[in-house]
Amino acid sequence: MKNHTSFKIGGPADFFVKFKNIDELKKVKSFAISNNIPFYIIGNGSNLLVRDKGIRGIVGKIEFDKIKIDEKTGKVIVSSDYPVSKLARKCAKLGLSKMEFLVGIPGTIGGAVKMNCGAYGGEIKDILVKTTYLDENLEIKEMLNEELHFDYRHSIFSEKPEYIVLETELQLEKDLEENINSRIDEMMKQRLEKQPTNYPSAGSTFKRLKDKATAKLIDDCGLKGYRVGGAEVSTKHAGFIINVDNSTAKDVLTIIETVKTKVYERFKEKIELEVIVIGEE
Repeated sequence: MKNHTSFKIGGPADFFVKFKNIDELKKVKSFAISNNIPFYIIGNGSNLLVRDKGIRGIVGKIEFDKIKIDEKTGKVIVSSDYPVSKLARKCAKLGLSKMEFLVGIPGTIGGAVKMNCGAYGGEIKDILVKTTYLDENLEIKEMLNEELHFDYRHSIFSEKPEYIVLETELQLEKDLEENINSRIDEMMKQRLEKQPTNYPSAGSTFKRLKDKATAKLIDDCGLKGYRVGGAEVSTKHAGFIINVDNSTAKDVLTIIETVKTKVYERFKEKIELEVIVIGEE
């Protein structure tokens, strides 16, 4: 699984399947349900830490590669596997705005919807109209924005992992391409200045606290540069744990527990993971 995550960490999955259409997806998921086999869907694995013994069961990846953009109305219909950064740049060229915050994020639309992905004041919920998904009974259904239980890094798909995002409709706004690109350039500049983009990671390791910057608390505990094996708390941004030298998942998890403990001991704040951890201990 290290070949399928941005962290470049993770042991083997029993089976890894790529789906080119909904029928293939339904067929394999039906087989998994009938035979009581664990079944997981991943996107680009950009918010995922897979444990070192890997994943028992079937890991699937959607590759529908569907996109439809109406330049006049700003309506975009896109399959869950489509990379968010690629979509944002494509829309920018067409003079469609409101996706700028997604440029530079390595995830897919499906993952962005599930986690209500956000950056620089924007969140996917701000532009989402409705989402089509496969439910636990293998039926294709739709939910509107207000039904998706959006919250900070949360949606109904976080609550119900058995639901699989198939495609999403977004509503964008017209603007001049030069204005959009100017905002993209500024956001990318900030990203490169503040984030350790030169090392594999899963993005922000911990969720933001309501009234405090989690990264600052970690920094104040003197944990920048704290290293276990091949994993390290980034010296550039304390909110990131990075893979500096063939890290194992155990290395990362050891750092996570130390960070949680130190922050609680000093500030009495319980910090939560933003990264999703799966696989065998």
